[in-house]
Amino acid sequence: MKILITGAKGFIGKNLVAQLYNIKEGKAKHDTLGSDITVFEFDKDTDPKLLDEYCHQADFVFHLAGVNRPKEQSEFMEGNFGFTSELLYTLKKHHNTCPIMLSSSIQAELDNPYGVSKKAGEDLLLQYGKETGAKVYIYRFPNVFGKWCRPNYNSAVATFCHNIAHDLPIQVNDPNHPMTLVYIDDVVQELINCLVENPNKEGDYCKVPVEHQIKLGEIVDLIQSFKESRTTLQVPDLSNPITKKLYSTYLSYLPEDKFSYALKMNVDERGSFTEFLKSPDRGQVSINISKPGITKGQHWHHTKNEKFLVVSGRGVIRFRKIDEQSEIIEYHVSGDKLEVVDIPVGYTHNIENLGEEDMVTVMWVNEVFDPSNPDTFFERV
Repeated sequence: MKILITGAKGFIGKNLVAQLYNIKEGKAKHDTLGSDITVFEFDKDTDPKLLDEYCHQADFVFHLAGVNRPKEQSEFMEGNFGFTSELLYTLKKHHNTCPIMLSSSIQAELDNPYGVSKKAGEDLLLQYGKETGAKVYIYRFPNVFGKWCRPNYNSAVATFCHNIAHDLPIQVNDPNHPMTLVYIDDVVQELINCLVENPNKEGDYCKVPVEHQIKLGEIVDLIQSFKESRTTLQVPDLSNPITKKLYSTYLSYLPEDKFSYALKMNVDERGSFTEFLKSPDRGQVSINISKPGITKGQHWHHTKNEKFLVVSGRGVIRFRKIDEQSEIIEYHVSGDKLEVVDIPVGYTHNIENLGEEDMVTVMWVNEVFDPSNPDTFFERV
């Protein structure tokens, strides 16, 4: 299948091209599409003469090119109507009635220069479909967000993510302003559904089936919390789809020299203990380093429970039930054989480094440490 994508270097185009190549190269599976894919990428920097060749060969057209922040208002019509007219004329010239998808906007319903130009492009395509019998798919996208979206242009999410990640100021005029968002991966999935003639279509228009309703101020609060999570160590609530997608988006705007961040290591002669991740409902993860011959622990819990995973070195985890002088239970652990050991409540326990090098243990506990109620009681094993 030969696929023409106009606006191939734009936000949506770049993501669509990347996924089509993933499918072509077998990195992403698709029930219908396979390696027999040819992508014609056409953008404002492409040799204009190639449009004729691409329109002659195309089996499907994604028309994503458009203008939304021109220097002059007249450029709205030139970019959103004029180029659409040229594209359809070229397809007609070659008697190519392949399906064509148009990227429009919810602003096509509004009486402003951008909306009027988008509506004109829609009407032109609908008329083209009636005249030629070609299948036409028009998507009125709301606010699309995700990786590779240009900040300080026409996306509030991209601007907030970029500016907050780069310690730049942001401006929020109305935090209660309602926003309808669609995530770029959901957009690309829907466009690929459209490519195989399974679009989410009602009447003349198609839409991405997964939309998110959220207030502008809530978006800013979430993005600010993502930035602060490097200090608080709190993991966002990724069970919430919009939070999960916004967090992935935010990370894509991190400065390239700021991918890493330091953790506070609590160091003494025994080794170190470092908190890594925290969450209100999934507990916390810490990294424990024990020097050779060192024993740590010697305590038990009423409700707090833990999981230990030694990832480097070797040692032993010992248990004794606290209400009786029973035998000591031992679990030998090693980074050569990754094995999780549950730490049940009511058992005093310790962990000893039996090797000649540092022993590294990943420790998970079901609740974030609360110094006012530590639920930790000293008692030797």
